Amino acid sequence: MQYLRTILLLAGLGICLCSSYAQTNAQTSAPMRKTENILMIGWDGVRWQEIFTGVDSSLMNDPAFTKRASGMKSLYWDNDATIRRKKLFPFFWSILAEKGQLYGNRNIGNKVDVSNPYNITGPGFTETFVGFGDSAVNSNNKVLNKNTNVLEFINNQKAYKGQVAVFAMSNLFDYILNKGRSGLMISCDTGQVDRPDKEFQLLNEMQQLAPKPFGERPDLLTYFQAKEYLKLYRPRLLYLEMGETDDYAHIGSYDFYISTLHSQEAMIASLWNTIQSIPQYKDKTTLLIACDHGRGAKIKNTWTGHGPQIPDSKNIFILAMGPDTPALGEVGTDTQLWQGQIAATIARFLGLNYTAEHPVMPLIPTMMGF
Repeated sequence: MQYLRTILLLAGLGICLCSSYAQTNAQTSAPMRKTENILMIGWDGVRWQEIFTGVDSSLMNDPAFTKRASGMKSLYWDNDATIRRKKLFPFFWSILAEKGQLYGNRNIGNKVDVSNPYNITGPGFTETFVGFGDSAVNSNNKVLNKNTNVLEFINNQKAYKGQVAVFAMSNLFDYILNKGRSGLMISCDTGQVDRPDKEFQLLNEMQQLAPKPFGERPDLLTYFQAKEYLKLYRPRLLYLEMGETDDYAHIGSYDFYISTLHSQEAMIASLWNTIQSIPQYKDKTTLLIACDHGRGAKIKNTWTGHGPQIPDSKNIFILAMGPDTPALGEVGTDTQLWQGQIAATIARFLGLNYTAEHPVMPLIPTMMGF
């Protein structure tokens, strides 16, 4: 029944069900396209509430969740939410808000949701990459995804062959993106980066020696791997997934969750500044940031979790900035977007029409000024 509801939802959004796809039909004649590269960030389990309103006072002042409330207040608190959110996310609320688009502030009627019914990592990232909420992907079990994903589709185009790279905390990505079939360059979990450069020799050693409190390599090392790969190998599409935010939330540590959000936003800013220093990328790259699922909020203590038992954990956000994206800032129109729309949007930024053997949600037209 849920699968039928999902199909009806997709049909209502004007989705075409294609029995096959062909590379010869991948190119589109979109006029005056300036984007030649994509930087995409997958942020595991980040709530839209912090993105748009900053630190949550009820969680900050609850000793069950925050052990260092005074320090958090001095760094991130203000009674004005617009000031508060900028303290937590200075890059988003200066550069990105000025030059890009931010979707998902439900307080002003702008809604972004997952369309899958599960509100967990595996189905969420699967929906992001394949372009629809596949009800058959219902867990975080390590099962090879049968669906063609948009990164695989892009990597199979002649102009982008070997030019797509994925760096992720979780080895779930080997399965979500079906590494064996897709042929994507994927570095995740504790896997070593098989490159001869001295930079990767050092990063591989650091990864081997670093503590792994959540069983996987720290996001900081994943970030530096992605950054060095960008500088040395210049991929056309770079995907970086960070997961410690979800881990700290699950253990109920709001202070570490907030500190991690702030430091990882600084990593995103640094990566963007690096891109702007390289001629291949400068003014030719689109940045897109999204999460796999939200978290509880309506009932305070459910912020630590997500899933079908927490309905508001389907609420997410999408941020975008680039040469083809009109500077709308915080989008306040009363509209509904879906996680599954990201896949077609990524492809179109590169001048491609993403089609597959499964349903694909339509792109987000406002991101391209349509």
